[in-house]
Amino acid sequence: MKQFTKLLSSVLILLQTLQMSSQKSDFTIAFGSCNNQRLPNPFWNDLNRIQPNVWIWGGDNIYADTKNMRKMQRFYEEVTSNTAYGTLQKNTAIEGTWDDHDYGQNDAGKHYTQRAASQQLFLDFLRVPKNDSRRNRAGIYYSKQFKHPKGSVKIICLDTRYFRDDLTPGTHGHRYGPSSDPDKSILGSAQWEWLTEELLSTTDTFTFIVTSIQFLSSEHGFEKWANFPQEVKRLHNLIEKARNTRVVLLSGDRHISEFSVYTSDKLPYPLIDFTSSGLTHAYTKFKGEPNTYRKGKVIHERSYGLITIDFDRLQLRFSMNGVEQKKQQEFTQIYP
Repeated sequence: MKQFTKLLSSVLILLQTLQMSSQKSDFTIAFGSCNNQRLPNPFWNDLNRIQPNVWIWGGDNIYADTKNMRKMQRFYEEVTSNTAYGTLQKNTAIEGTWDDHDYGQNDAGKHYTQRAASQQLFLDFLRVPKNDSRRNRAGIYYSKQFKHPKGSVKIICLDTRYFRDDLTPGTHGHRYGPSSDPDKSILGSAQWEWLTEELLSTTDTFTFIVTSIQFLSSEHGFEKWANFPQEVKRLHNLIEKARNTRVVLLSGDRHISEFSVYTSDKLPYPLIDFTSSGLTHAYTKFKGEPNTYRKGKVIHERSYGLITIDFDRLQLRFSMNGVEQKKQQEFTQIYP
């Protein structure tokens, strides 16, 4: 009976994989966050079967929370020594950003004393060449373009840690709340200048902005862009000015997965913030929280995100995927 159950499970996985591959996709992006190196990650073999064009680390790629760089390096090595992840590295482009736990301290910003050393270890983890410009400047932000005969994709990875000002204590049970200081920043002046040039100059079909913390979801009491209202307004304005591309936001951090969708007369398409969080552990005791922009439901099981692109139709299919390729939630967006 056990052998039959195992065989049936394998057949179902194969059928799901074939169904996904039969759906038209010119380019596939997979991403996820919150990967505790002490816990098993059940998704590497699934991703190797899917063979996405790119895998994006969304932050908390290890749980280090230390100022000991030797210990942090060992934690990264626990991830890279995984055979299935090694296969993914060989066959798939690996991109990404960090969040607080792989940065080195819970909820930390610019005052984390080991940020420069931590940056080098993170770049080693992504196999960034020693002569790359990221090795010689503050912050890990960068962009990468992927070309296809029918279109192109730009991935912009933001650094929401290295330059971030202190958080403001919250009220009414919230850990953090919005700051009233208009000069406080998440990205810092140099990164903002760079991001402005990246967005206003791009003509890529789609631009995916990877930000470790949520952008649209603003009503919970944890880390989020909404803790810095002026930064939220600035990014909204910048996206609205970037008329030669279609912007999508990818976020993590929360140990839950959800779709947030914002519509505005100033933008000719809905702005989507796809949160995928919980590769090795999830907020299984989640009881609910408000999110004005939520589309669908909150997934509080382990999952990763998958986005397939059809350039002919300017169509994106967004899906949350669980253990054994369980389809947790999905929707499709066609862009003008």
